[in-house]
Amino acid sequence: MLCSQAQLALAQGNKISGKLVDAATNEPLVGGSVSIKGSTKGTTVDASGQYSISVTSDNAVLEFKFVGYATKSVVVGKQTQINVGLTANAADLEQVVVVGYGTQKKTDVTGSVKSVASAAFNKGIINSPEQLLQGKVAGVNVTSATGEPGGSQGITIRGPGGIRSGSTPLFVIDGLALDNSTTGGGNPLNFLNPQDIETIDVLKDASATAIYGSRGANGVILVTTKKGKAGASKIEFSTNVGFSSIARALPVLSASDFRTQVVANGGTLEDFGSNTDWQNEITRQAMTKNYNLSLGGGASKLTYYAAFGAQMQQGILKNNQLDRLTGRMNVNQKFWDDRLSLDANISFSNTVNERPAIESLLGNALTNNPTLPAYSADGKTPATFVSQSNPLTTLQLFKDINTTNRFIANISPSMKLMKGLVYRMNFGYDNSTSVRDVQTLASNVPKIDGRLDTYNTSNLNNLIENYLTYNLDLGDHSFAAMVGHSYQKIQYQWRTFSINKFPIVPTEPIYNPGIGQELTLATNKPGGSAFINELQSFYTRLNYQYQDKYLATATVRADGSSKFGSNNRYGIFPSFSLGWRISEEPFLKNTSISNLKLRGGWGQTGNQEIPPKITQPLFTATVGSATSYPLDASASFPAGITYSRLANPDIKWEVSTQMNIGLDFAFLNGALSGSIDAFNKVSTNMLLEVIPADPVQPATSVWTNVNNMEILNSGVEMDLDYKFTTKSGVRFNVGGNLTLINNEVKGSPYSVIPSGSASGSGLTSATINGYINGQPIGTFFLKEFIGFDDKGMSKYKDQDGDGIITDKDRIAAGTALPTTQYNFFGNVAYKGFDLSLQFNGVSGNKIYDNTANASFYKLKIAKNTNVTPSAYADAKESINNPAPISTRYLKDGAFLRLNNVTLGYQLPTAKLGINKFISNARLSVTGQNLWVNTNYDGYDPEVNKDNSINGVLSYGIDYMSYPKAKSLIVGLNLTF
Repeated sequence: MLCSQAQLALAQGNKISGKLVDAATNEPLVGGSVSIKGSTKGTTVDASGQYSISVTSDNAVLEFKFVGYATKSVVVGKQTQINVGLTANAADLEQVVVVGYGTQKKTDVTGSVKSVASAAFNKGIINSPEQLLQGKVAGVNVTSATGEPGGSQGITIRGPGGIRSGSTPLFVIDGLALDNSTTGGGNPLNFLNPQDIETIDVLKDASATAIYGSRGANGVILVTTKKGKAGASKIEFSTNVGFSSIARALPVLSASDFRTQVVANGGTLEDFGSNTDWQNEITRQAMTKNYNLSLGGGASKLTYYAAFGAQMQQGILKNNQLDRLTGRMNVNQKFWDDRLSLDANISFSNTVNERPAIESLLGNALTNNPTLPAYSADGKTPATFVSQSNPLTTLQLFKDINTTNRFIANISPSMKLMKGLVYRMNFGYDNSTSVRDVQTLASNVPKIDGRLDTYNTSNLNNLIENYLTYNLDLGDHSFAAMVGHSYQKIQYQWRTFSINKFPIVPTEPIYNPGIGQELTLATNKPGGSAFINELQSFYTRLNYQYQDKYLATATVRADGSSKFGSNNRYGIFPSFSLGWRISEEPFLKNTSISNLKLRGGWGQTGNQEIPPKITQPLFTATVGSATSYPLDASASFPAGITYSRLANPDIKWEVSTQMNIGLDFAFLNGALSGSIDAFNKVSTNMLLEVIPADPVQPATSVWTNVNNMEILNSGVEMDLDYKFTTKSGVRFNVGGNLTLINNEVKGSPYSVIPSGSASGSGLTSATINGYINGQPIGTFFLKEFIGFDDKGMSKYKDQDGDGIITDKDRIAAGTALPTTQYNFFGNVAYKGFDLSLQFNGVSGNKIYDNTANASFYKLKIAKNTNVTPSAYADAKESINNPAPISTRYLKDGAFLRLNNVTLGYQLPTAKLGINKFISNARLSVTGQNLWVNTNYDGYDPEVNKDNSINGVLSYGIDYMSYPKAKSLIVGLNLTF
């Protein structure tokens, strides 16, 4: 009977409890996992390191895990209390990084690769993966070019290398290479919920990126989403609410100062008796709400991860909101004694973005007379003016709504064909559609007829890859080979229609375009475009190791693109790299140096980012002097078909050749770790649209490769990280990174390639940037302002000494590209509390303040237009002085920003008696963009309005840029 009772008790479960700690410091490993091997049952360690779990057999094996520590297994036996200490993996040397078509241990990587795990991501209000990375990786410059929710993010890896092809790296999500084109505007990566991301791996040098060939010229960013883990099922819920306000308003004049300065600067005051802060009228304290729920777990054969997210973010400008719903399911199933494995990743997102007319809204708010009233006598209706626009009326009448749906799926089965040989297929599908409605309501005061423009966009991306990997271990010698084929097809379509003259009725044109009354080809001609791009690739990689000390990697990829002509359709992109793990040599064994690895590499990558079809001939049936010829002495032009573009089968790939040498290290038994890299990247065969030299060429411009022209990027990168735990249990982690980079244009046959058109009244056709030999990309090519003459008019330096000021007197006046990028962070934790800070900064760059150039100069204040005090700072300036483009408005763009600071507290769920239901609970408060130190007097020094000319990219221009916000976010994370 006693035996039966004992067996019954065991069947019901013996409770095992204990503590999980760091073996070296005895500190609790909060959030560590304890699971029963071979089952789905598990639990999580609480804030004091305690756990409890029930087992049904003395033979049960408990597995203890914590990120960055070696896993430990313990047989239960007759024990009821099991305390375990885990040993840290020195400098995380066992960490696995994604390298493209596979993974490698961090110790085996010979290229320049940096992995960032979710625990290290930036905190705060995050819309896209680039923001998670800002300041985390040396050589990667992330620029939040706008404060608008969902706005595009600028990101470059080791500097820009193209003239018009952009510098955005290739993004690969769970093996699916994305098309970087945007569908409906905004950031093309907004579909991805940052909460679903497990790791981001950045491939920087050509030896790492060449496996992606033509797609890797600007670097590669590999995003891996979260997966379920066998042995422990869990539900996680997180929510946060954020409050945002304008970080700093522009110092335009108050009504009181305006009344004084109009008269003081020679104007006749128009005083309407009010005291209106127009910036305050169009901005608000915005609220962001975020909800995320995930379920993950599985058994030995099946693991799953499902997640649902909702984000509702108000912009700090009124009538601006971004709402995003996301859903994801990641599943792995194993069959046939684990010989067959199937990975399936499916995600869906719905994004609705409502925007006001940002530039006109800001323009009116900054320049409107502050004595004008904002509202009519009733205090609700926006006031109307004879000579100026009320931005509140703009908010009422204008609406821009974009709705984007995106479905992404990829299925990747893999089969072990024999020992060491694995076949894998990857099929990816990415379908994005959007509808954008731009509406202006009809109005009597002011008189507006009303208009609706609708844009329909679809983008379909299909990818199929097949590749074999083979691993062979011969004792001291180890080989890993991979060979594969890839085919990708991208189909893009864009259509638009419009209608004018709507009646003033409650129904908005968006909901019934049929009430529009004017539909003419002159103003409402339908438009559209479509193209299909195809890319076929063959690739191979070979890794070799000798005694785990001497490493070599070689890759070759051949890419064929439908964008190129028949003579140069394929490009071949090779690379190789070597590594030496010095720390594995006998003379460094048993020392405090846990890792020391020297690596070097060389490789080539390609760029195909040119418009589709430009190598093909183009015909026109248009009749006119520009397209046909008279057959007799008359002035009549006969109808017919003529060329508007000749075929050009000789255009070839733009190529980037990069060399890299680096040193990875971990000292003091892994407490101090980091890396140093030096690189040199040269881009050649530059693709550019030029005026044809051939006098019979029918096109006004043609695409070509510019011979001998090069763009150079060279520099040094350094990452450093130090971790320390005191005897009292306080844990510190400090570190940072530094990038010194130089960019230069060489061998250009053109004196200057203009870029960066100016905006604003009186500045039409003026240019700001230029590509010039011996200067960096993003150089400001301007007349040099040297003060005022005796009449108070602007003076410019006569550079060529011919006595007159012309465009020949322009100079290279600095660049928008920073020469120094630096970031540093600090974390401290004690018991359940943790505090983290992240700073980022740049220097060596300049900004062109196009906003001030167009709006803030002395003539404006004399005409009753609001300005900043700098507009009339010089008493010698005449009120009749114009303000053309010049170095007068070129400003220092350096800054240091406190990007985010987070204070968190891990609730003691065991002490609160809720650990049976809630294994982990954390409260946090995050401040985002709380402080910035800069000499720039615009809204924010991180700006880059896209003012490209004929596709030639511009840099560092600020014109009515959406103001940045400072935010406070309160969050709660629960694990069940």
